Amino acid sequence: MSDAVPIVIYTRTECHLCDEAEATVREVAAEADVPVDIDLVNVDADEELREKYGERVPYVYVDGRPAFKFRVDADRLREKLTAARE
Repeated sequence: MSDAVPIVIYTRTECHLCDEAEATVREVAAEADVPVDIDLVNVDADEELREKYGERVPYVYVDGRPAFKFRVDADRLREKLTAARE
C-alpha cells in the first residue's frame, strides 16, 4: 500500500511546458516531503485524449482532481499535496 499522492500529467511530445510541469511537481513534492506517484500520459498517443486536451497541455491532476493547466503554481501545488495527505 502506497501513501503516495497520485499525479497525472497529460503531455505532448516535445512540450517544454510539460517538462517544466513535471520538474515543478517533483521539486515541490521533494521540498514538502510528500511522496508522489507521477503518471505521464502523452495525449498524442491516443486520439480521444488528443481531441479532449489538444494543445491545452500540460494538464495536471492531483489526487484525481483537475489542478493545473499550462503552468503549475508551486505554492498551490504544495497546498494541494498537503491536503491530499490529510
